[in-house]
Amino acid sequence: MSADLMIISSVTKAIKELYNQEVEEKTVQVSMTRKDVEGDFTVVVFPFVRFSKKAPEQTAQEIGEFLKNNLEEIADFTVIKGFLNILIDPSFWINELNKIIDNPSFGIQQASEDDSTVMIEYSSPNTNKPLHLGHVRNNLLGYSISKIAAAAKNNVVKTNIVNDRGIHICKSMLAWQKFGEGVTPESSGKKGDHLVGDFYVRFDKEYKKEIAALMAEGKTEDDAKKQAPLMIEAQEMLRKWEAGDAEVNELWSMMNNWVYAGFDVTYKRLGVDFDKIYYESDTYKLGKSTVEAGLEKGVLFRKEDNSVWADLTAEGLDEKLLLRGDGTSVYMTQDIGTAEIRFKDFGFDEMIYVVGNEQNYHFQVLALILGKLGYEWAPKLYHLSYGMVELPEGKMKSREGTVVDADDLVDEMINTSRKMSEELGKLDGFSDEEKENIYRIIGLGALKYFILKVDPKKNMTFNPAESIDFNGNTGPFIQYTYARIQSILRKAVERGISVDTKVDASVAINSREIELIKSIGKFEAQVLDAWKNHSPAQICNYIYDLVKEFNSFYHDYTILGEENPQILKLRLEIANQVALVIKRALDLLGIEVPNRM
Repeated sequence: MSADLMIISSVTKAIKELYNQEVEEKTVQVSMTRKDVEGDFTVVVFPFVRFSKKAPEQTAQEIGEFLKNNLEEIADFTVIKGFLNILIDPSFWINELNKIIDNPSFGIQQASEDDSTVMIEYSSPNTNKPLHLGHVRNNLLGYSISKIAAAAKNNVVKTNIVNDRGIHICKSMLAWQKFGEGVTPESSGKKGDHLVGDFYVRFDKEYKKEIAALMAEGKTEDDAKKQAPLMIEAQEMLRKWEAGDAEVNELWSMMNNWVYAGFDVTYKRLGVDFDKIYYESDTYKLGKSTVEAGLEKGVLFRKEDNSVWADLTAEGLDEKLLLRGDGTSVYMTQDIGTAEIRFKDFGFDEMIYVVGNEQNYHFQVLALILGKLGYEWAPKLYHLSYGMVELPEGKMKSREGTVVDADDLVDEMINTSRKMSEELGKLDGFSDEEKENIYRIIGLGALKYFILKVDPKKNMTFNPAESIDFNGNTGPFIQYTYARIQSILRKAVERGISVDTKVDASVAINSREIELIKSIGKFEAQVLDAWKNHSPAQICNYIYDLVKEFNSFYHDYTILGEENPQILKLRLEIANQVALVIKRALDLLGIEVPNRM
């Protein structure tokens, strides 16, 4: 039992013995004592004065004396107003360290078949363009949440829905048909997703020319957009695709396969993967049939133009289009079908959609409509709404080709890592192959940490130069601390000192060493809290604080230079457990650690 739980349990016994009152453990407030106050844990006594009928100070004194007399782990206590500050015997902390040493997966729990199944959707790309910086935040956030969920004892299914149909896909297809002159990834030397993305940009360029020409003839902007020949052709192509036109489907299949091959390369470079990939082209049909069934039941309604809608005015919203008048589907239709298939496939206890906050309304409506359609699992849907990511120079626009490509970003991060490492001379004596691997680990670690350390709900500005600093709250700073500890441990082994073995409980331990053990011990609770709040940023905050505390200790105290063999052993084991927690925490963020740096 952890120290705080032990204290909580004992306080409830104290209240029963001293004042003949039963209190629930959840009502006992225990926190870590402030650093400027003597003690390890603080109990808030004010809620119990109604039982003692005494002043807070006297109540705290009585409870403190009870705890000290009944718990050998308590060395002493102090009372400040209505706060009981408890000092734990130093041997307790060494025993806690030994428990951590005994647990080779400390902080990471394994789910059984009986535990909850959580499905997490992330990435959700369109097959009309390559992945960009916005997708990078989505993928890194979704992948990290899936790792945290698994570490919090959940069965996790990582899933992706590929948006491979719709008017935006037809725009790229039409532009290639009109302007591509048969170009392929092989003939152009470009990744397939990049090539298709070029034609999406080309469509927008040519479309704007047509709009300008129609407006010059006196058309309004709205009419010009509707009457532009390219848009009319794209809409006709979509109708043909949904009708199963062989020629359109062949073009669609060819270009989508180019994009899939490109996506696979980018996913591998980012270090993310999926357990199950769904395709909108497969799920939208089920969505259409479900909508039609809802229409027959009277849950939905049809308008005069033949379009099908859901009436959400009773829920304080508006009417939501589900099928257009020509019978073609919309995003909501596809998401209805995909949700049905997913629940049938996995029977999830929670379904998390990692999607930007511009889609808040969409997912609110999705859950409401599925509920109206009679699905009992509709309340299990959760939208992990995250903020937009921008560059210092402003927003990105896919149609105008002003996005930061994910592949280019990874290249830039690795190159920046290479440049900074060479300037600092950190990798002198390494082989070229070793250097390149470390450049990759540092560059991607910087990218991932910089993005994940921001609260998901907040918008953020990504600055590559800031992210790769070897000092401050950055991935490289944390990776460097891990590598530093590995160097210490290697030297210890060279001197014949065993590592990862228990410490003698009688060894003298100082307050700074106790604080480090406390910080290490918080890891499991931090993982559970990060899962509860769906926030990798909490893992980042925790690990940065731990690393700062260790580096401060290392600055003030020697480890390998310690002459007392028992204290040397204690400090080596603390350093080793700090390193292991760094490695496990960074793994939850999808970040690798270098053994040398």
